Amino acid sequence: MSSPLLSEILPGGAMWSMRIPRGRLIRLESLEPGANVSALFYNAVAPLDRLNIPDTLKALHTAHLTKGHVLMSDMGNALASIVDDSLGWHDPLAGHSTAESIEAAFGHHDYQDHRNDWYRNARDNFLVELSKHGLGLPDVVANVNFFSKVSVDEAGRLQYCGDHCPKGASITLRTEMDVLLVLANCPHPMKTSGEYPNAPVLLEIFTADAVASDDYCRNFRPECGRALALSERLYL
Repeated sequence: MSSPLLSEILPGGAMWSMRIPRGRLIRLESLEPGANVSALFYNAVAPLDRLNIPDTLKALHTAHLTKGHVLMSDMGNALASIVDDSLGWHDPLAGHSTAESIEAAFGHHDYQDHRNDWYRNARDNFLVELSKHGLGLPDVVANVNFFSKVSVDEAGRLQYCGDHCPKGASITLRTEMDVLLVLANCPHPMKTSGEYPNAPVLLEIFTADAVASDDYCRNFRPECGRALALSERLYL
């Protein structure tokens, strides 16, 4: 892989957003165990066309995300494809943390008393970043939780796997259209005990190669190929 176009470290509790052109690789790496990065994706040109988790999972016949999977929008476009993944499981089911859930899990830890060590949550971080792009609460939709695993037991109950993410775990996505990416490096909403996690995450952006006809993501499922074809039509 060539030198990154951008390299940043997202500390625990950090928020981040950027409009990223089509044809970029976005690599996230957990620099300590136990990271969770909640993520939202939007069509940067027409943000009403945004990540649709139910359609993505239905098309992929899955309840988790990993290499080969394509994140699909409300209009059936491919927003981004997962081209590399060291973990094999990322959570699209459990949503994201709020101020209330963080306080219930870890106690009251506000800015007035703790300054930069206060406990942040994904909902408020999303809203701060979305406001920078003219978006707000109605635009907060179902998100992905990178580095986290939630499975379903035989009774249909969601089970959070607390030791899923080791130090050095990574995932790489390829943008299939111009996207607005919004990130919150905050605790998973199903982590309800222990210390407030503060695992920093390395974010790097690279230039991607052209998507070939034998691309792994394109051929993972027929639905992936159709979503990629729809996105490619936008750039003819």
